[in-house]
Amino acid sequence: MTAGDAFLERRDDPSDGAWAARWGHLIREVPDFPSPGIVFRDITPMLHDIEALRAANDALAQAAARLGASMVAGVEARGFIFGVPVAERLNVPFVPVRKPGKLPAAYASAAYELEYGSGELQVHRDPTVAGHRVVVVDDLLATGGTAAAAARLVRELGGTPAGFVFLIELEALGGRARLEGLPATALVRY
Repeated sequence: MTAGDAFLERRDDPSDGAWAARWGHLIREVPDFPSPGIVFRDITPMLHDIEALRAANDALAQAAARLGASMVAGVEARGFIFGVPVAERLNVPFVPVRKPGKLPAAYASAAYELEYGSGELQVHRDPTVAGHRVVVVDDLLATGGTAAAAARLVRELGGTPAGFVFLIELEALGGRARLEGLPATALVRY
């Protein structure tokens, strides 16, 4: 039995429609941020509702466990908020996927495009992701560029991208199409 299996056995399923509605109600829409035409999904109100936050972390952990995660990668910065609790619940290591200039040791990097610009992600080469089934955790799936770049880094460093778990998915932006057919779970869809 894996750590993920043990987690699944001891938890109720918080991924029902009532929780999705509550999470959706707690996610604030901020128009024209960070640039005109973008509707930013602000999770801050949800972070203040400890029951909703706990249920979201449980649901994300359950999704990661179903993917057979032996490691969790969280994308800076909001992916850290959810990725660390998911890794803790599954009793697996966590690896931060950082923006440039944040890692002090040798790293691999990947460039990506997103809905309002471009970016780069980096992951330390040591400790290694090699040999792990890595689930990428982030707060939002939009165009899929960030998640796809994280999966490329996992693969480049010898890990196996097992899939993705997100709090939010903006379905109209078609991000799933960029995830190379890997499984993805989102708790709230817009």
